[in-house]
Amino acid sequence: MRTRLAISIHGFLERRFPERRVFLKSDTDTRFIRLRPETQLIAVAGTCVIVAWGIVATAIVLMDSIGSGNFREQAKRDQQTYRERLNLLSDERDNRATEALAAQNRFNAALAQISVMQSEILASETRRHELETGIEVIQTTLRETMQDREAARSQLVQMQQENNDTITTASSAPAQMDFVATVLAETALERDQILSDAQAALDARDELEKEIRLMDDRNDQIFRQLEEAMAISVEPLDKMFRSAGMPTDRILEQVRRGYSGQGGPLNPFSLSTRGEEPTADEVRANLLLNQMDQLNLYRIAAQQAPFATPVNLGAVRQTSGFGYRRDPKTGGRRLHKGSDFAGRSGTDIFSTADGVVTKAGWQSGYGKLVIIQHAFGIETRYAHNSNIRVRVGQRVSRGDHISDMGNTGRSTGTHLHYEVRVNGKPVNPMIYIKAARNVF
Repeated sequence: MRTRLAISIHGFLERRFPERRVFLKSDTDTRFIRLRPETQLIAVAGTCVIVAWGIVATAIVLMDSIGSGNFREQAKRDQQTYRERLNLLSDERDNRATEALAAQNRFNAALAQISVMQSEILASETRRHELETGIEVIQTTLRETMQDREAARSQLVQMQQENNDTITTASSAPAQMDFVATVLAETALERDQILSDAQAALDARDELEKEIRLMDDRNDQIFRQLEEAMAISVEPLDKMFRSAGMPTDRILEQVRRGYSGQGGPLNPFSLSTRGEEPTADEVRANLLLNQMDQLNLYRIAAQQAPFATPVNLGAVRQTSGFGYRRDPKTGGRRLHKGSDFAGRSGTDIFSTADGVVTKAGWQSGYGKLVIIQHAFGIETRYAHNSNIRVRVGQRVSRGDHISDMGNTGRSTGTHLHYEVRVNGKPVNPMIYIKAARNVF
């Protein structure tokens, strides 16, 4: 059975590929090579495989070339799109900076108005207490005058009774009658004077009560303006701290414990020394003082936290953010612990909050590095500088020029690497920068 199958296959190949001979002739001899159908089939199959491989390889090369061209075009388009986005972000950043400056001006104006209004409240409270004291004196005088009037009336009635008795029992005493008439006339004049003084005191009391009502209206208007100013000023600061993930209660308590500025925190009014309940105005004034105290603490805390940009955003661009990315040196995936801002060499770099310099020198990878320790366990780092302008132990304030932008250390170009660490743990610096955009 197998022999018949082999014979059939051989016969089929003989018809398609008849046996051929290739003669090789030399000067003295002639030889030939016999090409069997099987050999020819193998040669044809091998040739087809080689040709097919060549076609496929050529197609792959052409497709790769076409794909590379498309990829370059796509890369150019992506680059153009990225540049347009950068321009839009730059315009938006400038708008936000303008809005932040306007908000800062509004904030300063509100603080100035609050100071003026506080002075007006204190002056009005002093005037009010003076008026209340004056009313009490007038009321006391009025009561004494009324008592004197009643006493004079009683004395007049008694004298008239005595006069009648004297006239009945001693009609022959004209000298006594003249005396009595004189006394009665004087008593009448005194009575009229007392009545006139009492009416004047009542009129003065009415005028004082009217003035007090007007002063109460004025105080209520001042209180409303102060309350609105406090709501406008405190709410953005509270939102800024909460956006940065900072617990406001603990932060304000820490600032209050460490406060050493002039004047100290504001204290509530203590106007009554008789154990009386505070008035509604006193309650509102104390509430406003508490809010002013809170605003002052917020201002101090905001000055000690990095709610600012380390560079002038109009002169730089952000090239890399916080998070995992492809390492430009090794090509591997690595955590980028800060934000990068690229600009010209020598660009000014500023402290983002009040603090103390703990490092000002070379550190592997960071190059020329400045580290500033702030309150609340916050630390900021400024790396790859070309020049350092502070020294270890120096106390700096927000906005102080601390270094110049450079390309030192493990860097691929001139830029600032800016880090924020809380209790040693790196956090995204843009949290603080974005949180302050609508406040400062």
